[in-house]
Amino acid sequence: MLITSGEHYGAVLNLDFNYVKYLDTLAVSGLNGTRTWAGAYCEPPGAFSIADNTLAPKTGRFICPWARSDQPGYANGGTKFDLARWDDAYFKRLKDFMKHASKRGIVVELNLFCPFYEESMWRLSPMNAANNINNLGTVARTNVYTLERHGGLLAVQEAMARKVVAELKDFDNVYYEICNEPYFGGVTLDWQHHMADVISETERGLGVRHLISQNIANHKAKVENPHPAVSIYNFHYASPPETVALNYGLNKLIGDNETGFRGTNDAPYRMEAWDFITAGGGLFNNLDYSFTAGHEDGTYVYPASQPGCGNANFRRQIRFLSELIRRLDFVRMHPDESVLQGALPRGVTARALVEPAQSYLFYVRSPWQTEKSNSSHGASFADNEIVLKIALPDGKFMAEWFDPRRCVSLERNVFAHSAGVLQLGIPAFEEDIALVICKR
Repeated sequence: MLITSGEHYGAVLNLDFNYVKYLDTLAVSGLNGTRTWAGAYCEPPGAFSIADNTLAPKTGRFICPWARSDQPGYANGGTKFDLARWDDAYFKRLKDFMKHASKRGIVVELNLFCPFYEESMWRLSPMNAANNINNLGTVARTNVYTLERHGGLLAVQEAMARKVVAELKDFDNVYYEICNEPYFGGVTLDWQHHMADVISETERGLGVRHLISQNIANHKAKVENPHPAVSIYNFHYASPPETVALNYGLNKLIGDNETGFRGTNDAPYRMEAWDFITAGGGLFNNLDYSFTAGHEDGTYVYPASQPGCGNANFRRQIRFLSELIRRLDFVRMHPDESVLQGALPRGVTARALVEPAQSYLFYVRSPWQTEKSNSSHGASFADNEIVLKIALPDGKFMAEWFDPRRCVSLERNVFAHSAGVLQLGIPAFEEDIALVICKR
């Protein structure tokens, strides 16, 4: 189970970012994952209204897999790139990042490619002909990740993927995401499947195997034509988490690896995490804007215009989720809302993660009224205002209630039950509450 709140993906490609300090912060926070971009893509300052964006290195502070040439003219300072040569300093930095992550028990999602959402992003890519000496990339940004209209870039992309995979072959804490948000910018499914083949064939030759992830959609979608080499299907902004149920039958890990665009309050993202995991998801990564170059300890105070949240208190909240789920044998559990009987008040939802007759995790949340507000709009409920009706077998059980917002246990009791429906009044709560029932 990967549960984390990580920086905006520039930890390696941004030379001003102190990734050791950042990884230390994740480890101390009890979190075990991070995403990072390989360097085929970066952003200009101000992209997506992000203040102090780690994916937007300052002039001359961008590093990527390709070596610099001696010809001036890169769009963000320094010389152009040579797409036929590798930058040894970059791979030294990448492997050092992986080494420090491994020491701290942190799994890295290495994202190889990303679509160019706007011309401003394409103007900064080493693959743009204006930024390399190889006369490659004289194509529209929407043709870069295709099998037919790439203008000679496909061989460059294949070579980069093979090089990265070869350099990281001995690390056990990495998996490869083919492309971030390939549903934008003209990225074709055939190209994604081809790159999955390139990764898996390269690893077969190296005698190793790492997981490959594919980013499917924002919000929800059903995976069609799954590639046999893909083991993780990632979604963004997956709240509510119906996409888990749509794809649970694939028997693959379903992830929610990017959040945002619902204000800077913690609550909607905490609810998204709990909802997604109790729906049967196996990976959650909040996009945490409190990590910046110069604030790698997660203390950056971002403006109200920031498109997401992130702070020490939020990281404490999802650590609480992570620690609670690990108290259970979650590998043997599966989502099963049929154990919940009866109706709930309008807007209130309940999810159940179940190991039949052994352990049950229930998550109840109130509606979030104003998606983009920065103030709390979750409802509060008094003692026993809501009753859970739970189908349980015979046995002796322990029930414990938890407050996900304050990260505390509320009450615990042991009881005997005869097969049938158990009715439990829910303790008073604000926004959300969780219940664990385990066989004694």
